[in-house]
Amino acid sequence: MKITVIGLGYIGLPTAILFAKYGHKVTGVDLSSFMTAQLNAGILHIEEPGLEKELEEVLLLGNFYASTQPVSADAYIIAVPTPNKADQYQSCDTSYIEAAIASILPYVKIGDTIIVESTIAPRTMVDIVQPMVEKNDFTVGKDIFLAHCPERVLPGNIMHELVHNPRIIGGITDACTEKAAAVYGTFVKGEMMKTQAGEAEISKLMENTYRDVNIALANELAKISEHLGINALRVIEMANKHPRVNIHQPGPGVGGHCLAVDPYFVIASAPEQSPLMQTARAVNNSMPDYVVQQVQALMANQEGNQVTLFGLTYKGNIDDIRESPAMEVRDGLLEAGFDIRVFDPHVSEQPLTGEEACEGSSLIIVLSDHDEFRKIPTSYTDRMREAMIFDTKNIVQHVDAKVNYVNYGNLYKAKRTQETAMVQS
Repeated sequence: MKITVIGLGYIGLPTAILFAKYGHKVTGVDLSSFMTAQLNAGILHIEEPGLEKELEEVLLLGNFYASTQPVSADAYIIAVPTPNKADQYQSCDTSYIEAAIASILPYVKIGDTIIVESTIAPRTMVDIVQPMVEKNDFTVGKDIFLAHCPERVLPGNIMHELVHNPRIIGGITDACTEKAAAVYGTFVKGEMMKTQAGEAEISKLMENTYRDVNIALANELAKISEHLGINALRVIEMANKHPRVNIHQPGPGVGGHCLAVDPYFVIASAPEQSPLMQTARAVNNSMPDYVVQQVQALMANQEGNQVTLFGLTYKGNIDDIRESPAMEVRDGLLEAGFDIRVFDPHVSEQPLTGEEACEGSSLIIVLSDHDEFRKIPTSYTDRMREAMIFDTKNIVQHVDAKVNYVNYGNLYKAKRTQETAMVQS
């Protein structure tokens, strides 16, 4: 089978490479001529375990080629970004989807399958994509088979989960669903959940909205506990011993291309019916400012104003900074007048070593749960003006006894200690 994949980002590229690995002739399309040239030379532009090796293999097999132009294929997969619009409810911007569909229509022929993997708002397939296809004198479900098959993977484990996770197959018609299932059936070993396009759209959105709401509950609990002088992390640990309770962990906010974006697609589709989702978004959006306020309190009695950020990505062990709350914390601290150093071994634009980033700092703020941060060496903390860590991800497991370690469990104690020190001084 010939497959054309439009969009070679964090989802499109692994998807294209997997299809190529399983014997298909795949053309991956992206607007960046530099990126496509790099890929054809075996050089990745994203960090994902196992992906580089798979790219090398499919290039050797001759099954993958990156291009800036689509080519004729039997199946077309759309995996382009769908950001928020700058409107009241931050609705779904489908311009990239529309441009991708327009780019392949000159090559589409009777019998082809078009699959949209990009996360989209409810009714996008029937209100936007289907009319674009049928304007070219095709009948969807008879001439062309159209489906929404959203990705459901965790960055850092994408290559495994694309194969083994259950896959939602949402066709415009039953025939569309069967055709799309046949495409993915060449490598997907997880359950194929066949459904309608609209159900597939909102199912993906609700998966991420559920997590966003749960994280908002944990973040609100962290604020409440700090106010009341209670260990929030201990509360969560005990509550989760209940067999039907699973409170998530608090953090510096919610980021990435899913959780911080997808709930708005539902909210914009039904604003009067979604007050809970809107409140959860407001709570999670408030967390970067909350972290900045706590840093100001922790630093109130320090002589210096230099702090070191550990991590800029929105989650651990990846290089993705899209919608990252760490970036908002950084900007807020700069606006508050702090001298900022950054250490992130996964972000190439941050060249400082841990020792260099900690030199002269009075506080380390852990904002990403990279494995490298589970143990912070004394070679880092010995260089600090004041050895203190504020761990917003609750990831640090080994801390030197001389270091003042603060997380959402003991933040209220640390702030009281600082307040007492200020009074005494």
